[in-house]
Formats: sequence, structure tokens, C-alpha cells
Amino acid sequence: MEEVLLISRFITRSLILLSLWFLCFPPGVVCDTGNVSTSSNSSSKPKVINIGALFTLNSVLGEAAKPAIQAAVDDVNSDTTILNGVQLKLLISDTNCSGFIGTMEALQLMESDVVAAIGPQSSGIAHVISHVVNELHVPLLSFGATDPTLSSMQYPYFLRTTPSDHFQMYAIADIVDYYGWREVIAIFVDDDYGRSGISVLGDALAKKRAKISYKAAFSPGDTESKINDLLVEVNLMESRVYVVHVNPDTGLNIFSVAKALNMMGSGYVWIATDWLPSYLDSKDAVDSNTMNILQGVIALRHYTPDTDLKKSFMSKWNTLKYKGSAGHAGFNSYALYAYDSVWLAAHALDVFLNEGGNLSFSYDPKLHDTNGSMLHLASLRVFNGGEQLLQTLLRMNFTGVSGQIQFDPDKHLVHPAYDVLNIVGTGTRRIGYWSNYSHLSVVPPESLYTKPPNISTGSQHLYSVIWPGDTTSTPRGWVFPNNGQPLRIAVPNRVGYKEFASKDKSPQGVRGYCIDVFEAAISLLPYAVPHTYMLYGDGKRNPSYNELVSRVAQNVYDAAVGDITIVTNRTKIVDFTQPYMESGLVVVAPVKEAKSNPWAFLKPFTAEMWLVTAMFFLFVGAVVWILEHRINSEFRGPPRRQLITICWFSFSTMFFSHRENTVSTLGRMVLIIWLFVVLIINSSYTASLTSILTVQQLTSGIQGIDSLISSTEPIGIQDGSFALNYLVDELNIAQSRIVKLKNPEAYLRALKLGSKKGGVAAIVDELPYVELFLSNTNCLYRIVGPEFTKSGWGFAFQRDSPLAVDMSTAILQLSENGDLQKIHNKWLTHSECSSQVNQVDENQLSLNSFWGLFLICGIACVLALTIFCCRVFTQYRRFSPEDEESEIETIEPSRSSRRSIRSTSFKQIIDFVDKKEEEIKEMLKRKNSNSNKQQTSIHSFSDGQASSPS
Repeated sequence: MEEVLLISRFITRSLILLSLWFLCFPPGVVCDTGNVSTSSNSSSKPKVINIGALFTLNSVLGEAAKPAIQAAVDDVNSDTTILNGVQLKLLISDTNCSGFIGTMEALQLMESDVVAAIGPQSSGIAHVISHVVNELHVPLLSFGATDPTLSSMQYPYFLRTTPSDHFQMYAIADIVDYYGWREVIAIFVDDDYGRSGISVLGDALAKKRAKISYKAAFSPGDTESKINDLLVEVNLMESRVYVVHVNPDTGLNIFSVAKALNMMGSGYVWIATDWLPSYLDSKDAVDSNTMNILQGVIALRHYTPDTDLKKSFMSKWNTLKYKGSAGHAGFNSYALYAYDSVWLAAHALDVFLNEGGNLSFSYDPKLHDTNGSMLHLASLRVFNGGEQLLQTLLRMNFTGVSGQIQFDPDKHLVHPAYDVLNIVGTGTRRIGYWSNYSHLSVVPPESLYTKPPNISTGSQHLYSVIWPGDTTSTPRGWVFPNNGQPLRIAVPNRVGYKEFASKDKSPQGVRGYCIDVFEAAISLLPYAVPHTYMLYGDGKRNPSYNELVSRVAQNVYDAAVGDITIVTNRTKIVDFTQPYMESGLVVVAPVKEAKSNPWAFLKPFTAEMWLVTAMFFLFVGAVVWILEHRINSEFRGPPRRQLITICWFSFSTMFFSHRENTVSTLGRMVLIIWLFVVLIINSSYTASLTSILTVQQLTSGIQGIDSLISSTEPIGIQDGSFALNYLVDELNIAQSRIVKLKNPEAYLRALKLGSKKGGVAAIVDELPYVELFLSNTNCLYRIVGPEFTKSGWGFAFQRDSPLAVDMSTAILQLSENGDLQKIHNKWLTHSECSSQVNQVDENQLSLNSFWGLFLICGIACVLALTIFCCRVFTQYRRFSPEDEESEIETIEPSRSSRRSIRSTSFKQIIDFVDKKEEEIKEMLKRKNSNSNKQQTSIHSFSDGQASSPS
């Protein structure tokens, strides 16, 4: 595309030089000699200012633009509030849809010292004329050239007064994404306008993870025969979504030919750019034949708010004196932009003159006459105020008949927006709007400008559409290519495990589990899928599945069906369906019956569980001893006897054979909870030990993938499997250790021989193969260790194939209705071995299973000890050992009211706690009796003093 643009620019500049060559001197003009520029300056405001207009008069856009421009000039000249009496003089030139003629007309127009030019409507002509106005510094205000590349810095004096096709193509991309299509075919006119627009469409679709699958270009002057050949070629392709970006004068030929080829029926999607509404709007009444061929088409039209200015202008349109015919004919959205272009120039000139701008022109020394030349280059003069006027134009901000006229930093009109139309019946029906602010919506864009922008998928809305074929259901957007070729399905020609896929003598040519799943999924699709199976591989060894997938990506095959594992490197080049079989790598190794172990009785519990259980036995015994020691004679005696009692009581509870009776309430509470814990532990231990001793235990020298990695023994894999790359690249296992095996018989031989006799120590393969292999080995070999990868099998299609999505849906449906399991049972039913390998550790009971019980028991013990300590502390506060030398009878009242707390030693506290409960109660009772006697003596002494004479 870049080369085409460079060639176009080269041709454009060549046309400019050629046109200058044929520009001759007017009669009587004398050539100046020398390179000094002269200028004609005006010291006061001019009475008349020349502005030019360049466009094709006899065209859909030209017929709308001409009366609008002339009406705008009249309105400006009659408005006393602008330009202060200065009149605009309009000079119109007809470009005749020709770049060469357009250049000639532009050069002649520039001789008239115009300060601005309106037009052109053609993007191709705009590219050529932009070089002229760049040199002469004359702003070019185009109401119809929508080529996005014209906004580049290469054309500083080009200013677009209509939305660029850049926004229109992003609107189409949003529509494509809204309906979930992933591929479109672009039909466009092969010129600057068409190529640039479709280039932007490709970029916009790429951001939506969609693409243009084919670009169908045609020349503007192509006959219907050539267009017919082009559409026939397009109709043989997969996509049924067509984007038509052509000129309004010849665009209907596309649809008339498509109608003749039956391409306007059900299943097709046609999206037209703004050229189609421009054509339809310019006609008073479109004939019924034209509307019939356009039924169901989606089209975009420039959105212009329904302001009072617009309504006033449209009411005057039918009576404009410049129109060739009466009525609404000729009007379209480009008439509004052309009208506003004149007012934009007028507002800018008004500001330009008020700011002291000078309308002057000077000769360019680069444009001089050459000896012997008939060209009159010196007559072209540079507008000295062109740069200032251009900057004034860029900062204009006013409301015109088309809406707000204001430019952003990229010289685009602010708030570009489009109506999304659906052509039905005898007219068009608006199904929504698009704007670069909120994208698709069903409310007018101006009502959303005051709200935060929301372009999330859930916020995009359009009304229902009546599609071609008079249907309301959204077309799928693609079909199988109608080129007479069925879908080419590659099937691996396997040597072993033929239950999954293998060659067959039936007309279908293949059979197996994977084939049945594929056929069942195909039958659920709402459309027919013609396909043929093609075996891949020589049948002597399993083919490389990586190479098979690569062939699909290289378009050798359309899809691959078989036991193909979905792995990362394959998903980068093809699209997979939803997995129809779960898979993953496992290790298979020889096993033998485990020998009996004299320490088997320790296996039910883990070491951590044994340790915590023993600690709790001692802890609970100590707690019960503390709680019973003061009141239960069985828990008293010499220290040695008490220690033995604690240990005996603790462990005897394991068998519920403890002979000591508990007397205290707290002790009984703790014991009941502990006995419950012991009951649970005993029952669990008995069950686990029974399982270990009665179920056959198998053992293997290979514990799993980790032991394989750390060893140096050979490892067997299936020939053609992705396991080779995984073991070597991911697990860093030496490739010299890998042994490729063709079939289950080779598996069996290698495992029987073992690593010391030229066989293998273990085999690494996917779970479905391993399960099928083990079902025929009489349980001599088992899976050791866990499954160390997770993946699945799927069908491989070319990138962005829509069939992959539909097949995924069909596979899910098979899984939900149970058919997938039925197919599995048909091909892959096998017996299973009940014995377990290296699972003693899995049967061990750990602390995780019992920490809740231990927690409850611990809380009960702590709570009982807390209550016990509080109770003892209260008794100790009430009890205080009496000094044997003190005399109770001589207690003074002042000292008895403030009794001091004497310090006691730790030994005294321990002695107090060690005393029997009965002794403590007796001591407290005696102390209370003595206190009462002291109180009686004090009262008697006080009464005697009160009765004695003074």
C-alpha cells in the first residue's frame, strides 16, 4: 500500500508540472527579468474579496454543493454584522472529475488572487491541488474530500470541513464487532479515496480482533462485466460481510450486479459508507427497482443535529434560485458542509481584517519564466497573509447548519458522528448513532457529550435490523467457500492406539473415537459442512503432531482431527476447539507387592500426630491431678507416687481402664471431654491400621516424575508425542535418556526388560493412552505419582476460523447431553486395578484432621485451671498464718480497722495449695471463730469505759 501511495504522489506532482507547461502567457504581457519579488499592498480594507470554488458540478455532491455555496455567499454579503460591508466574490471552477483538469482550473483560479478556495469534493483531486495551494499559501476548505491521509502535515493548507473517513471506518469496525463478525471483504474504488479509507478500516478492525479477509478493488470506469467478475470471485470466498466504499455516482452498479448474482439474499451482510445515503437523499423519489436491490443494507450518513439553523436552511432549499430544479432534489449532508465552509471563510476573514491582516500578494522568485517557454508562471502570486488566515481558520468556533464548527489539534472537526441506517421498504430507517465519544448508541450523540464517555461492550446498543432476505436474525457472517472444494481434514495415520484414530476401508476412510466425536459435533451445526478426511503419515511410525499442526497453519489442510494435545506452541499458529478429552502426562512404572513392615502399627498416624497426642495425654493427666489433688486421696502421697499416678492415669484413659475416681466437678468435666477425644482417636487409628494391613500395597522404585528427573535411567515416550519437547526443554532431562516407542507392544517389551537389560525404567505418556495400555497388562504396571501436567485434546483449525467457535459450542452440547460419554464408552471402556501404589502416606492421619478436637480439649483444660486458680486465690486471701507470739486479747481497735497484709514466701503458697480442702476449711472456720471472740471482747471493754464515773 505504501508503494502505491508513493507512485500516486509521483504521478500527482508530474501532473502539476505538466499543467504548468501548458499554461501560456496572456496577450501583451511582458516578461519581467530579475528575481526580485514585487507585491501589491492595500492600505485599506478592500471592497471585494475573491474566494474560489473547485468541484465537479455534474455530480451527486456537486449538484448539492453548488447551490449551497452560492446561497451562503449571498447570505454573507447580505449580513451587515460580518465583514463590515466587504463583499465576497465567488469564482467557480469545474474540475470534471479529472486530476489534470482540476489542476489546470486551480492554477487559473489562483491567477485571480483568491484568498481561500472551497473544495474540491474528490480526494484524488484534493491531493493534486493541495500542492498548488501549499506553494501559494491559499487555504483550501474541502467539504467532500474525506481521504484520511489529507490530514497529514504534508498538506498544511488543506482544511477539511466534513468528518474524515478515519472516523467512518472506526464506526464500521464497531458495527462489525457489535454483531460478532471477525472477517469482512472490502469492495472499494481503486483511488486515493478508496485505498486510504480501506487502509484505516483494516487498522480499526485489527483493534477489534477482526480483519479484512480480501480487498476487492476496481477502477472507477470499470464496466458491469468487470464488476460481475469481481463479485463472482468474492462470492466464492468464506466471508459474507461486505463493506462497500465507492463513489456515489457509480456505486449502485455494485448492488445491481450483486442482485443479479443472488448476493442480496439471506446470509449476506452489506455495509455501505456515506456515499449511499448521499445518493438516496439527493433524489426526490428513488425508483422502486433501486430500492428493491438495496433491501437490508446498512449504511452510514453524516449526523447533523436538528437545530433551528438547519431547519431554516432546509426550508429555504426547495426555493433556492440557484438550483436547476424545484423541490428537494439535490440535497444531501454535503450541502450543509459546503454552506458552512463559506461561512467559515467569512468568519475567519472578518477576524483576519479586524486583527489588521493585510490582503496582499507577492511574486515568488521560484516561479519565473524560462527562455523559450510559453508558460506564464510569473502570473501566480503568493498570498502573504495565507499563514495568518490559516491560523485564524483553525481557531474558529461557531455553530453552523451542520453543527459545531471547531477544529481539534489534528485539524478534524470536533464531535464527528454518523447515523446508522437500515434500508427497508421504500426508504431508510435509523437504527442508532455512532460518535467518537460514545460509539454506538440509540440516543443522539449531543445528549451524551455532557456525560462521562462509556465505550464498554455492554453500553453499545443498536435497534433491530431487517437484513437481506427480509430476516431479523443476525447473519452468521461467513459460509464455507463456495469453490467446490470440501473442507480438507487431516487425520494422523497412527501405528498404535488405533482406538483413537486409524485408517479404515469404509467410504469415510477413517475411524476411531476422535472421528466419532468430530462427526457428532458436525451434525449439531445448523449448516452443512462438506469435508473429506486425508491421512497424514506413512503408517510405519506415528507422525509428528507439531508438523501436522504446522501444515494446518500453512493452509495445506483446513483442519486436523485426532488425538491432538492443546499446548502453547501450537495455539500460537492455529485455533483449537473446546477440549473434548482431558489429558495430562503421567508416569507408568513396574510395581510389586510391598513387604510387611514390623513397624506398620505406627503408620496410621504421622510423626506430628503421635507427638501431639502423647503431649496431650500428659497434659490432661497433669490437669486432672491438679484439680483432684486437694480433695481426692487417690491423687495424694509422696512425690514419686504422685508422678506415677499422673503418667498411669494419663495413658490408661487410652483404653478407658483408669482406676482412679474423679471427685471434683472440674476434673470430671475435663475427663469427659478428653475421653471423647480419645474415643475418636482410637476409632480413627483402628480404621486406618485395618486399611493398611488388609489392602494390598504395591511399591515401585519410581515414585513419580521427581524421582525420574533425579535418576539417570532411560525413559520411554510415545513416538510423535509432545512429551519429548516437554521432558527435554521444560524438565531439562537429557535427550540421550529418551527412548521412542511406537505402540503398546513396544511399551510392554521395554518395561519387561527394565533399564538394566536395554529397556526403560518408566514410561511418560498422556493419561488416555496410559489408561488404555494398563487395561491390557493384568495390573503389572501402574501409574506412580500424580499427573504432573494438565491439558486436553482438541480439533485444530486455521487461525480465525469461525468454524472453531461453532465446533466448540457443539462439543459443549455433546458433553451436556451425555453423547460425549457414550462415545467414550464405545471406544475406550477398560478395566481398572483396585490396588494402590505408594499410597500409604496418603492413608496416614495427620494433625490437620484432629486439631479441632485438641483445641476443644485444650480450651476446657485451661478454663478448668483458671476457675481452680481463682478459687484457691480467694481462699488464700481469706487465710493468713497467725504469729504465735501475738496476743489476741490486746488487739487495739485502730489496728484492727487497718489490717496489714504480710508478705509470704512461695513455699508458704505451695504449702497452702498442697493442703487438703478439709484442712483449709477447718482453718478458715477456726479463724472466723477467733475473730468473733475478739469482736465481743472489744465491745465489752468499750461498754465498761462508758459506764464508769468521769
